[in-house]
Parts: sequence; C-alpha cells; structure tokens
Amino acid sequence: MTDLAKKRLLLGVTGGVAAYKAAELVRLLVQQNAEVQVVMTQAACQFITPVTMQALSGRPVFTDLWDNRIDNGMAHIDFTRDVDAVVVAPASADFISKLAHGTADDLLSTLCLARMCPLLVAPAMNKQMWENPATQRNVAQIRADGINILGPDSGVQACGETGMGRMLEARDLLAGIEAFFQPKLLQGKHVLVTAGPTFEAIDAVRGITNSSSGKMGYAVARAALEAGAAVKLISGPSCLKPPLGAEVVNVVSAQQMLKAVNEAVNWADIFIGVAAVADYYVLNPSEQKIKKDAHILTLELAPNPDIVSNVVNLPDPPFCVGFAAESENLYEYAEMKRRRKNLPLLAANLVQTAVGGDENELVLFDDVGAHPLPRAPKITLARQLIAHIANLYQKTLTMKKQNG
Repeated sequence: MTDLAKKRLLLGVTGGVAAYKAAELVRLLVQQNAEVQVVMTQAACQFITPVTMQALSGRPVFTDLWDNRIDNGMAHIDFTRDVDAVVVAPASADFISKLAHGTADDLLSTLCLARMCPLLVAPAMNKQMWENPATQRNVAQIRADGINILGPDSGVQACGETGMGRMLEARDLLAGIEAFFQPKLLQGKHVLVTAGPTFEAIDAVRGITNSSSGKMGYAVARAALEAGAAVKLISGPSCLKPPLGAEVVNVVSAQQMLKAVNEAVNWADIFIGVAAVADYYVLNPSEQKIKKDAHILTLELAPNPDIVSNVVNLPDPPFCVGFAAESENLYEYAEMKRRRKNLPLLAANLVQTAVGGDENELVLFDDVGAHPLPRAPKITLARQLIAHIANLYQKTLTMKKQNG
C-alpha cells in the first residue's frame, strides 16, 4: 500500500501547454492506487482531450457546469464532498485570479469555491505573467486563504523563454501531493541533514570515496520537509535531484562538509548525520595526475574529523541523530557507536542490503533499546525515522522545561 492508496482526489485541469503533464500526473496517481476524478475547463480541452484523461483515470471526465450526467444538477457541490483534496494542475494565471477573487463562472471554479476539502494548485505560465504584480498579489491572497501552492519551477518555457513559471514535473507534483498528506510533526523546526559520500583527492583525477549513493540522506531530507521542517541538506557528490524546498550545499571532501556543518549548525534544532564520510584523507595530494609506472604507489593517510562528534560536543548542540553502516554484528557495533558518541538516537543498517538500492532495512537505537524497521522503500523508512525523531525531540524539550 502506498501513501496515496485509496485517497480520493479531484484533478482540475486549466488551459495551458502544461496540460500534457497533467496526463502523466493522472497516470502516476493511478499507479499509487489513488482514485482520480478529472474536471477540465473549456480552455484545457484545447490542449488535451477529455478522452485522454478518461482513459488514464478510468472515470468519466466533466467539463460543463450543466452536465446532465449528474442527477441533481449539483456537480459543483457533489464532486468535493467525498474527496480528500482538489488539485489544480496546471493552474493558469486566469484561474489563480478566479480563486483570489471568488469568481465562479464554470464547473472547476465553482466547485473550488464550494469545496469542503483542501485545495492544492500548481501554477503554470510565462515568466512575465508569473512575475506580474497582479499575479503575485493573487498568489499571496490564495496562500493567505489557506490554498497550498506547488511550485512553480524555473526552466525553459513553451514560448522559448527561460524563467520562473514553469509547472513542476509530474513526479515532483506527485511528491508534493504525498507530502501534503504527511503529518506535520516538525512544523516550524530547522533540520540539518548530511548525505552522500565524501571524496578525498589523491591527485588531480583520482581519489578515495565509497559507494554511498546519497539516497537515504536525500530521503531523510524529503521526509523532514514533508513533516513541516525547514531543511538544509549538505551533500557530498551525488547524481540525485535534491528534494524540492531544501536548501542545498554541495561539498566534496570531509573537511568541506565539516566547514558547511559548522556554518549551519547554530541554525538547526535537529542534526541528522546520514553522510558516509571517509574516515581518512590523503596527506599531500598531488596537484597533477600521478603517472603510472612499475613502482608501488604508497599513500600516507590521516584521519578525518568526526563530524557527528563535533556537533554533539558543542556547548549547546542541536538534537543529534547518527547513522552507522556495518557489515557484521549490527546490533553490537551500532549500540557501541551510539554510546561512544553520546547520541540520543542512531540509525543503523547492513551495507550489504542498503548501499545504492532503493530499499533498506533500519534498526533505530535509543536509550530504550533497539527498534527494527522492516525492509521498505527508503522514503518510507525516512518517514518512520522522522516520526521517531520528532517523538524523542519533543520528550527532550519537555525534560529541559521541567529541569528549568
């Protein structure tokens, strides 16, 4: 079962080239076992046909306020009474204006005005239209009215120009919808996450690194965002796309990661060290490529700083969470590491089952004991981890208040 399984969603499609992305969004939502009812404006039908949306959703598509397929003639009332959310994607500048001013002159705008469920909109328009003061006033108004806004993004637009206003891609919209339904356990908190490997240079082209993909760290950052936190993600070299909404700092070496953490740590309420930081770096790396010859190459290595321990030992540290990757004796070694570093929580996994994959198994170690999390997609485990962190963090705050 997915997080959207059995969710009832009404997808509104307005006029714009980005309507083709709405078709992909329907496909992805149906794959997640969500029930999707599509409502289109007349302008949307100029860009994509109702037949396409019906085929993808498996449900009749509605475009007319006076559609006689609704027995009581009250489609604008009935359609939102049993849905979990209305999503409008794309939401044109004209439609956002309607929402801001309470205009109800077609089926989609009328049902949005009469809805009894949350509303999410994904703006899509030319950059000048997005930047226009009137649009910005309307966006600010609907945000103040409690409407959730997904995007927009910056990029190449259908008009050939480049800038802000491009609708999010379908998978990003899917992630945004999933995030909306997650409990806001860290609302208003600041979370600092490290992710990925580090790379320690040997010469101009070679280095020491590890096989960490960064997937678990990026999933933790995404789960923290979903929980309502502001997130800074400090990432070693990775090919992954960062989660939308995270402030990202890209680094290469362990020393660079330590510097970035030190610069951000006073901002953080919670620090989660997921990165697979290299234990050693090369003393005196060569600025030029070392030429191959018949001789044995000897490297002199020195230990890297322990970033998590540095944070834990600050005078007023944030709530600290560590990660451990072991190849054997997981429970013994992980608990030893937690106690040695004086961590309230440590998440551990076996490298044989975790590195590089989309799934993982975690065991959470805290003062109470070990809490195994069965094998699941990394984003699922990340959400479970964030829930555990939120619980412990709240208990820590309560204890501090009680102790004065």
